[in-house]
Amino acid sequence: MGYLDDTENIKKLKRVFFTCLVILFLIDFIVPKHHYFSLERIPGFYAIYGFVACVSLVFMAKILRKFIKRGEDYYDY
Repeated sequence: MGYLDDTENIKKLKRVFFTCLVILFLIDFIVPKHHYFSLERIPGFYAIYGFVACVSLVFMAKILRKFIKRGEDYYDY
């Protein structure tokens, strides 16, 4: 039985993960930044931008899959 098979360990990892997310988000208000664009002044902009970019990549991959997908027996003779 592996470490991630136990539900208690998964709960602990989720707690650590979300704690890190909150800490990083709060640090965003403390660390001084040099803004080049007006959108960068929004608190948490990079977190929102990264999330939207990741979700859009998943959706684009689903659309692209329809065009480049091969049949299951493609490598069979």
